[in-house]
Amino acid sequence: MAKAIMIQGTASNAGKSLIAAGLCRIFSQDGYSVAPFKSQNMALNSFITDDGLEMGRAQVVQAQAAGKAPDVRMNPILLKPTSDEGSQVIVNGEVLGNMAAKEYFKYKEKLMPEVLKAYNSLASENDIIVIEGAGSPAEINLKQQDIVNMGMAKMAGAPVLIVGDIDRGGVFASLYGTVMLLDEDERRYVKGVIINKFRGDVNILEPGLKMLNDLIHIPIAGVVPYMRLDIDDEDSLSERFCANAAEGLIDIAVIRLPRISNFTDFNSLEYIEGMKVRYVSYGSGLKNPDMIILPGTKNTMEDLKWLRESGLEALVLKHAAAGKPVFGICGGYQMLCKKLKDPFNVEHGGEMAGLGLIDIETVFEKQKVRTRVNGEFCGLTGIFSSLNGKKFEGYEIHMGRTGENSKAINISRLTTTDGETKSDGFCAGNVYGSYVHGLFDSDEVLSGIAEALMQAKGLVYNKQKVFDIEAHRQIQYDLLAKGLRESLDMKQIYKILEQGMC
Repeated sequence: MAKAIMIQGTASNAGKSLIAAGLCRIFSQDGYSVAPFKSQNMALNSFITDDGLEMGRAQVVQAQAAGKAPDVRMNPILLKPTSDEGSQVIVNGEVLGNMAAKEYFKYKEKLMPEVLKAYNSLASENDIIVIEGAGSPAEINLKQQDIVNMGMAKMAGAPVLIVGDIDRGGVFASLYGTVMLLDEDERRYVKGVIINKFRGDVNILEPGLKMLNDLIHIPIAGVVPYMRLDIDDEDSLSERFCANAAEGLIDIAVIRLPRISNFTDFNSLEYIEGMKVRYVSYGSGLKNPDMIILPGTKNTMEDLKWLRESGLEALVLKHAAAGKPVFGICGGYQMLCKKLKDPFNVEHGGEMAGLGLIDIETVFEKQKVRTRVNGEFCGLTGIFSSLNGKKFEGYEIHMGRTGENSKAINISRLTTTDGETKSDGFCAGNVYGSYVHGLFDSDEVLSGIAEALMQAKGLVYNKQKVFDIEAHRQIQYDLLAKGLRESLDMKQIYKILEQGMC
């Protein structure tokens, strides 16, 4: 049975996910078979495994860092918020249903056997399990029937490291407060604390570190520097949303929908020299981009209402009328339709007019489509017609069917992992839509988009060498591991791991 160590935090976005990923990489580099685990994840960024099951992207990143294929056992419960008060509940990769927060709080105890089954199965196949908590263990209103923080530590018998984010300020108070709000039996699981995202000379922290240690009597396991790494972000707290992209030859504006999901679809566009990606959430910020992208969303109809009310819909329509490209992915693709119908109240209920940029309809259905695909463009018109014949791979994850029985032309042919072939997407002039996440990760697709956009501006595209996204990803994981080895007391962490809760 595997040994376990758990990473908890003083708050969301303290850096739990990356610390866990880095430890997965270190243990893997040191010759151990290691797997990540998070019993319950709340995120709109999800992933489809090879067997067609859905899991959170944070555990996908951690699995990749560990050198393992993503496995839904690593994240048995995924909550995807559909509103401020409710979420779609996904258990073992399949949709259980939509629940209000109060309803789920009462129900989650019934999921404990599924959590333990997934954990024990992974633990029987690996040497080490790196467990990630959620939010903070000191949320006193959520302690009852906890299955993701100290409740999970107890189930797994896992020692805990608590991470605090010094970059946002108040790290000593947050670490002290977190430990003091734990019950005595919970506090004994905490074997070390980590200060994360530090900028400056660590010697300046020494008096504070000593005082914290004297107060909580828990060792400081390390001070991790602020590391600028290109690793997929877990959720909407992404720094990409707040970054001001420098000016580039090509300006791509991604509409930051309130319930934006799978925005990692567009990270690869940033790898093309001269191409800049901005996230726009208000009309005055749109300006005059070369291409607009409508991303995925967990609630297409509600976010379409927001697009309309914010004034961005009119600007997107104006952009399209000028003959400039608009590309919709998943929920963004559905918005491009003439009409959206929701007969089963999957999202909003009833019918709603779409942007009308493609003469097709979307009908939301009860069953979620989940599959990995390989595809090839075949019916593109307009500025991106040169992409026809180019191949890509990715995955579908959506509620609803779009454009069936339409006379419009599909833009690609897909082959699923079980060998089924089908059509995907439609276009009208320079307006394009597709259900495939990961569409832009193909080097030939990236190069084709860059070349087409530059030619439209009278620029010459100098094709760069093939960008190997997988090699780039592995380099980033190695850099993360290197940074943690240099800043954490790995001898102490291995000792904590070896001793467990004995």
